[in-house]
Amino acid sequence: MKRYEDIFGVAPTVTARAPGRVNLLGEHTDYQGGFVLPAAIPQHATVSVSRGRTPAHRLHSENLDQTLTVPVGEVGAGFAPYLTGCLALTGVDGPHDLWVWSDVPSGGLSSSAALELATLRALRELHGLPLNDVDLALLGQKVEHEYVGVMCGVMDQMASSLADTTHMLFLDTRSLERRTLPMPAGTQVLVLDSGVPRRLAESGYNERRAQVEEASRLLGVTQLRDVTDPARLEGLPELLHRRARHVVTENARVLEALTADAAHFGTLMNASHASLRDDYEVSHPRVDDLVALLQAHPDVYGARMTGAGFGGAVVALTRDGQAPLVADAVLGQYGQEGRRVVP
Repeated sequence: MKRYEDIFGVAPTVTARAPGRVNLLGEHTDYQGGFVLPAAIPQHATVSVSRGRTPAHRLHSENLDQTLTVPVGEVGAGFAPYLTGCLALTGVDGPHDLWVWSDVPSGGLSSSAALELATLRALRELHGLPLNDVDLALLGQKVEHEYVGVMCGVMDQMASSLADTTHMLFLDTRSLERRTLPMPAGTQVLVLDSGVPRRLAESGYNERRAQVEEASRLLGVTQLRDVTDPARLEGLPELLHRRARHVVTENARVLEALTADAAHFGTLMNASHASLRDDYEVSHPRVDDLVALLQAHPDVYGARMTGAGFGGAVVALTRDGQAPLVADAVLGQYGQEGRRVVP
């Protein structure tokens, strides 16, 4: 692996990291002011940075083995917008040299949010910026909106900025009120890569967001967070009814999960996947296959797709200590040797 010194010839001034996340429940609710239950994963994005020594930003991705040169004030292409967006929104001046590397798998584990938060943490330290961890999360979300073109909610950035690997982060995405909760007793979280790649900006993500915004408008509410009774959705056009029903019932599942034991939590995860597959239509046949294999395993309480969907990762709640054995058995059945396991 080439380090910062190998690319730029000097040691970096600052190095910062931020984790990816897995969402246990609360999918596609955050941009409607809903409730979510993510946790951080051990994998991180790492960003090293110094003030630049040339007129333009120099941006190196070790994962891609690619170095981009982007004039100050421009966005750039490829992976550049994630970094130039952070530089622009923090208001730092002058060119910067950035080196980035990540072991967060792409596809449902917030690799982009991890990159944004690692960059923002590095810039905060380099420039002594008066920004707290919530400020950084909100800036990361703004990078996605204004520079990447994905109209995401705030869950990914809040989880990358605030969550840890041993607790669930219960987050009210409207008020940003939050608290950490223990995992259900006697359980272990298992994340598997389906092997189906996806890219949010090229998927139906923004389309789904527009659909639930239209449903909210027709119902006369600011966000579907304000609807707690699914019966209130009657009368919506059929497609919008299904989209809204997912959001309303998913919010209810998160709240129910706060006091659920392992078995009931798993049941809620299974119901969440069915809703994402049938009502929100953001799953994929191969993802459904992998989830079904997990749900059928005797040491799995529940399983679902995680992240925005259209491919990517799945998450399962297993009996404590059984996750590696479950992964071996299920991946053998899935027929995708070499798929990545995130412990």
